[in-house]
Amino acid sequence: MNTLSLTAEVIAVVPAAGIGSRMQATCPKQYLTIGQHTLLEHSIARLFSHPAIRQVIVALSPDDTQFASLPLARDPRVLSVTGGETRAESVLAGLRVAQGAGWVLVHDAARPCLHPDDLARLLQVRETSHVGGILAAPVRDTMKRGEPGIAAVAHTVEREDLWHALTPQFFPHALLTACLTRALAEGATITDEASALEYCGYHPLLVSGRSDNIKVTRPEDLALAAFYLTQIQLKESA
Repeated sequence: MNTLSLTAEVIAVVPAAGIGSRMQATCPKQYLTIGQHTLLEHSIARLFSHPAIRQVIVALSPDDTQFASLPLARDPRVLSVTGGETRAESVLAGLRVAQGAGWVLVHDAARPCLHPDDLARLLQVRETSHVGGILAAPVRDTMKRGEPGIAAVAHTVEREDLWHALTPQFFPHALLTACLTRALAEGATITDEASALEYCGYHPLLVSGRSDNIKVTRPEDLALAAFYLTQIQLKESA
């Protein structure tokens, strides 16, 4: 296990303790590959593309057997910790190690197509907000609410002011820690880091992000992510 100085103002936390059952794969989805690298490696590389991100904490399952074989495990900028049973618990495990950070950036382990322009805009939030913000994409499709318990349309949901929540999500370390701790203690449903802040009465900013910043969740997502990632890499190398 690497040891970090943890003196950077911004530290990234990547929860990677899930098993990704919807991928129907033989390994956790963060270890599926695009080219020669795993999704986890691609996702962390996208974070390191910005000079403000010099340290990343990865929260792993206690049963993880694959991280140690990756070059990431020997990268002095990366620290692995044991995560929890839920995403919120894994993020908290990372936050406990990141005590020296003023701000924390939380990014999905299986979201390898983060564009550098989106990351740069999100990081600028700390200049104008004491609460933080998230990358998000406005909903474009018609949204339907289903009938409870059956596959039938109940009604159409007005899509104005609806957003797809993306990652990274970016908050002051102390505020995110306090909100996650309270929400978990009170049994709140926490689906992402922003929902913990919302539960505690805060209103994170919405930073418009690219819709190609996809999370690999289902088998068909992998080929699409490979295409998007290739486009980003080609532009960066041009």
